Amino acid sequence: MKVLLIGSGGREHSIALKLSQSPLLTELFIAPGNAGTASCGTNVPIKDSDVSELLSFAKENNIDLAFVGPEAPLVLGITDEFEAAGLSIVGPNKIGAQLEGSKEWAKEKMKKYGIPTAAFETFTDYDSSLNYIKSRDTYPIVIKADGLAAGKGVTVAENYEMAENALKNCFLDKKFSDAGAKVVIEDFLKGEEASIFAFTDGKTILPMVPAQDHKAVFDGDKGPNTGGMGAYSPAPVASEAVQDIALKKVFQPLIQGFNNDGIQYKGIVYAGLMIDNGVPSIVEFNARFGDPETQIVLPRLKNDLLEVLVAISKGKLADVELEWKDNATVCVVMASEGYPEAYEKGKAITGIENAEAIEGVSVVHAGTKQSDDTLLSNGGRVLAVVAEGKDIKSAIDTAYRGVAKVKFDGAYNRTDIGFKALR
Repeated sequence: MKVLLIGSGGREHSIALKLSQSPLLTELFIAPGNAGTASCGTNVPIKDSDVSELLSFAKENNIDLAFVGPEAPLVLGITDEFEAAGLSIVGPNKIGAQLEGSKEWAKEKMKKYGIPTAAFETFTDYDSSLNYIKSRDTYPIVIKADGLAAGKGVTVAENYEMAENALKNCFLDKKFSDAGAKVVIEDFLKGEEASIFAFTDGKTILPMVPAQDHKAVFDGDKGPNTGGMGAYSPAPVASEAVQDIALKKVFQPLIQGFNNDGIQYKGIVYAGLMIDNGVPSIVEFNARFGDPETQIVLPRLKNDLLEVLVAISKGKLADVELEWKDNATVCVVMASEGYPEAYEKGKAITGIENAEAIEGVSVVHAGTKQSDDTLLSNGGRVLAVVAEGKDIKSAIDTAYRGVAKVKFDGAYNRTDIGFKALR
């Protein structure tokens, strides 16, 4: 099969690595890809948001199946465009992608379908939202830009000043452009976060093994949220009992609700859970694999990923039984100094071969590019060092041995990835 993978981050390198192992694969194209995906297939210089060019490429190259990594092309309606042209693609359509594209839309659906989540209100201007914060006078409180903000549009405000600043970022400073033109303000959910992805063809939904991400930039979960500074799987907080509740109270009601509403949804459902004393509630849904959780979930999957995606595209996911390795995986993100705010690009990266010489270590590229014979940083999150081990502790130790081998000017990483699992 000829496959087109859309995206350019660490998530897409992880997906490309998994797809490249499939005996069904004849050619893999990644648009636009990065320096890592180039070793798995052929990078195509088309932006993941350029739907018309991606469609033209798929037609001209007789692509058998397309798979969408990031959220932006899904929200733009790439699935609708491909299917209208008779092409096979895995990813929710434009309406279904609002599960991630609009926090308000998603919260209204959760409310309608009886999915446990925090109480919320929606605002479209600074004054009324600020008055609401003042009238509530309860902290922490959660403020979310309604639209896509690359994982950086959420503030857990510990006090009035933080809440006021978050509202200014959205409404006055327009830090998130149109994504912040509407704001959802939620009650704070207590507990510990974990992520569970699931495959679905719109009828059957198959959850994957749980993972836990570290979103805050600094050790001890301090500082502003990022796209993710590291992750591990399994996540002890997401016990088998929690997973069972999530299936029955979150995933199945969501898909049943979509069917009742006539919404076709096939691809990946990402459930961000807050777990309090074994009871999960939804923090947010995403319409695609998470990053960096994908980097540690897919290495544990025994199945041929391409076979699973084909089953989704044909509506035959009920024929698939997922199998998982009985091990642990950890990834540590190496970021550019200054991330998630301003940072420099173009720093030479060395030592990846030395890291990958350690048994159980692989390095996943995110913000990288190749310039002649030199590998350069090209983003905020530059790469992730991924390690497998018999348990979380050994995987953590191995991952940090790998991190020590990789060098670039201004490299920054958290030193405590996985501490919650050890605790």
